[in-house]
Amino acid sequence: MLPTLIENIECFITRPDRHNLIVVRITTDKGVVGHGCATFQQRPLAVKTMVDEYLKPLLTGRDANNIEDLWQMMNVNAYWRNGPVTNNAIAGVDMALWDIKAQLAGMPLYQLFGGKSKDAIAAYTHASSDTLDGLFTRVDALLAEGYRHIRCQLGFYGGTPEAMHSTRSPTQGAYYDQDEYMANTVAMFKALRDKYGSRFHILHDVHERLFPQQAVQLAKALEPYQPFFIEDILPPQQSAWLAQVRQQSCVPLAMGELFNNPAEWHDLIVNRQIDFIRCHVSQIGGITPALKLAVLCQAFGVRLAWHGPGDMTPIGVAVNTHLNIHLHNAAIQEFIPISDDTAAVFPGAAAPEQGFIYPIEQPGIGIGFDEAEALKWPVVYRPHEWTQSRLPNGAIHTP
Repeated sequence: MLPTLIENIECFITRPDRHNLIVVRITTDKGVVGHGCATFQQRPLAVKTMVDEYLKPLLTGRDANNIEDLWQMMNVNAYWRNGPVTNNAIAGVDMALWDIKAQLAGMPLYQLFGGKSKDAIAAYTHASSDTLDGLFTRVDALLAEGYRHIRCQLGFYGGTPEAMHSTRSPTQGAYYDQDEYMANTVAMFKALRDKYGSRFHILHDVHERLFPQQAVQLAKALEPYQPFFIEDILPPQQSAWLAQVRQQSCVPLAMGELFNNPAEWHDLIVNRQIDFIRCHVSQIGGITPALKLAVLCQAFGVRLAWHGPGDMTPIGVAVNTHLNIHLHNAAIQEFIPISDDTAAVFPGAAAPEQGFIYPIEQPGIGIGFDEAEALKWPVVYRPHEWTQSRLPNGAIHTP
């Protein structure tokens, strides 16, 4: 291939809804422009600084065709590596480079990977409420839309406490009671199975809210209700306890959205301690490492369920879709609907049809970026109180 030189790299932060979204744009001397998602909404300005001040001068003038070499260089250029700020910045560039390459090839990204392994990828979305009746109403609506995989939660992560025994002057935070949460979650699964039988697959996110022995107990208690998977039953720093969970329960386990470093997932995959990997593609550095992770997972029977929260751009959602359509071990795609304002910033954003997400057929990643619309919504920092989760005695617990 003739060289395609990088002429400019720009980083944009936009907040058309409640999340700060980060987009990287690469312009080349061939007139081809690529976009990538670098969203780390809690630290957006740090990512922008990384792109503007370090990656742009490093990469300007280099050949955009050499994605593997550029990724390796970005990864080791700071010597210190595998952190969320650096990885998301690298990912935004990496996705934009893949977008450019697929456009040069005149094909959608999944075709550049090697074509499709399936007609569509099953999607799941979230149903939550503080009450069972409210949860049933939400589930009914999603079933009518065609979903057959639904993540169900009573209250926020860890549940909404009703009878918590608090201290006399609690420190500010998002409080929850582990015992109440466990009891309510088991009751929720029972109620869903009693009402709906096997009409849909139930997913649930513990979001690290338990101590290790409690995780074992919850997995055993949920086994009769056959969840599709239980996500983040433990925090990454306690992942060695997954061996004990495995010994006690056959409940499928999913983990990975907080992973930055291959050392965090390697042993879990090789030792088959999880059933689904949940890595966030931009958090691990983009498409280039995601493809390699997927191959490792396939060799050990681990399936893919990339993280797909509301705080990622539709560009990132589309990247997940291209990966899922191509990769044989991709099992399911998380999907959160977007607002009209977000859709205006990112024209062409994909959505499920009757519970499936279909291939994107435009060349490249296939999602537009309207800079003028994006600039209407400047960055807004908020402290993210939900990360200040606390036990009844006031102690911070992993969010």
